[in-house]
Amino acid sequence: MKDTKEKWSRIRIRIIGFLFAFFFVVTSSRAFYLQIIKKDDWTRIAERQHQKTVPLTPARGTIYDSTGAALAVSIELDSCFAEPIFIKDPHGTAVKLAPILGIPRNELEKKLTGKRGFVWLRRQIVPDMTQKIQDLKIGGIGFVKESRRFYPNSEVAAHVIGFTGLDPQGLEGIELKYNSQILGNTGYLVTQRDALGRDIALVDKVVKKSSKGYNITLTLDKNIQYVAEKELAKAVTESRAAGGIALVMDPDSGKVLAMASYPTFNPNAFRNYSHDSLRNRAIADTFEPGSTMKVFLIASALETRVVGPNDMFNCENGTYAIGGRVIHDTHKYGSLRVAEILKYSSNIGSAKIGSRLGPARLLSSLKNFGFGERTGIDLPGEVSGYLRDRSRWYPIDLATISFGQGLSISALQLATAVSSIANGGMLMKPYLVEKIADDSGTVVRQFSPQIRHRVVSARTAQAMTKMMESVASEGGTGLNAVVDGYRVAGKTGTAQKVDPMTKCYSATKRTASFVGFVPAEKPRLTILVIIDEPKTSSYGGVVAAPAFREIAHQSLCYLKVPPTLPLKAKAKEPQAEEPGKARQDQTAVVAEGVIDEVVGGGMMPNFRGMSIRQVLQYMEKNSLNVKILGSGRAVEQNPQPGQQIGPKNQVWVRFVPSA
Repeated sequence: MKDTKEKWSRIRIRIIGFLFAFFFVVTSSRAFYLQIIKKDDWTRIAERQHQKTVPLTPARGTIYDSTGAALAVSIELDSCFAEPIFIKDPHGTAVKLAPILGIPRNELEKKLTGKRGFVWLRRQIVPDMTQKIQDLKIGGIGFVKESRRFYPNSEVAAHVIGFTGLDPQGLEGIELKYNSQILGNTGYLVTQRDALGRDIALVDKVVKKSSKGYNITLTLDKNIQYVAEKELAKAVTESRAAGGIALVMDPDSGKVLAMASYPTFNPNAFRNYSHDSLRNRAIADTFEPGSTMKVFLIASALETRVVGPNDMFNCENGTYAIGGRVIHDTHKYGSLRVAEILKYSSNIGSAKIGSRLGPARLLSSLKNFGFGERTGIDLPGEVSGYLRDRSRWYPIDLATISFGQGLSISALQLATAVSSIANGGMLMKPYLVEKIADDSGTVVRQFSPQIRHRVVSARTAQAMTKMMESVASEGGTGLNAVVDGYRVAGKTGTAQKVDPMTKCYSATKRTASFVGFVPAEKPRLTILVIIDEPKTSSYGGVVAAPAFREIAHQSLCYLKVPPTLPLKAKAKEPQAEEPGKARQDQTAVVAEGVIDEVVGGGMMPNFRGMSIRQVLQYMEKNSLNVKILGSGRAVEQNPQPGQQIGPKNQVWVRFVPSA
């Protein structure tokens, strides 16, 4: 009996010992796992419980233009913070800091009161403000460096570059599109917290500094961009228009050299501007192209050999009934060749070419030129325009679309399509970013020209170039686009706008445009100017062509492209004549809409192509009494240029509106 009891006692002792040993091994293993293997993880958890990180604004990479000029940079500014637990007199401190920081005293005192270990007072302050606060030598007030976005050229290329918020996340333009590449790594401040999670003190000012993101180099040229913006603003202001767009492209590569919208804004203070000013109209707005669409209509007809350059079309003396509607031309024309239909911008002639081409081929060719779909430009917010499906065309649509009404396109689509004519028939993908590189200059990504497809043959493109040259020649609608010393190929456009209230075409609102390329024989630049709702004149040849001319002239000079034509003579003062000796018969030279050489001795100057204002200025200067007939541009006069003006002559100049 005794042995049995001793036996069970030993068994119980062994069982208990085994259990103790088992639990010791399990506990030791768990302790080893937690304290050795998972040490780093639990350390981080403990730090998160006892420390609080305050993120600092990361630095963004620099945005450059194609010449290396900085368009957007990140600068370091001081951000002011407080440690309330170390501030002995919150009221007195608030009284001193409020006028410097520009914060109401009550609001500032509330921030400084309490047992918090950290609070922002004001971020990214100017150096003068920092110095004034430091001079006060107030305990518990500190500073840390943060990055702030700055645009050194203010409005220049604002719609392309875009802007950032305080974060600083990109909000528009290149800043938004390439935000992940431009944005650097965030830095941190660390504060210590008590058991209740309250901030009690800063552990250290900065435990991790922010690092800079990648740099972006654009295809834009700051100088060409400035010229485009300046001339666009001038054109919009002088025509009292609602807004405008100017685009400059390299037709061979698809590089965008300038992209301007008006009204514009300063990205350093973008919050002070309306949403309308912030919109990049070149990619976000659509418009009916009007007569500029005739370029692609005729190119398609030539390419499919539906017509030839010298085919004749009856333009019905200015009025043509089709599909229950009546189409009008600005002037009354009889029979015109295809080239003349483009030169004089005949709607009736275009409608008849469209009828011969047919709806299926017309729609297909317009899509081929890139209309109705996005170009793929590396900017956010691009629209595709509106090109109705063939099944939804009414009988009149074939005619109206042929001369640019009944569809909508973007400015970038139009400039890209015209560039395909300039470069020999290849539709290029437009792009804005040349390369992405790190801070050491190592290229992370390089961009190059991309051919989308061929739209027309080189032969058709060459034929269209010659036709477009006639638009900017004597008698054409684009005479104001002539650039002294260079051959210009282009097309004017005037289109009615749809009234958003009535859903019908407005009786007064128009979009005027001019698009073309220079030099015509070897194009370096494709330029588009669009003036929205001009008040002085609705014709592209009047309000948009002069801006095209100025942008082209200044850009070609800047690029050192030599003239290929003789330059017009500069204005000269009339030479004193010998008594009794009459001057030889002369004809005034008209260049860019002004008389360069005054015809003396009672001779009639050449007024062709001039505006009424220019003729009146000449009349006043030379005491010449001329009767004004009509409005627009001078097309006819009596007596003829160089003829003697007699006392009984009826001196008149007839004007007609430009298309």
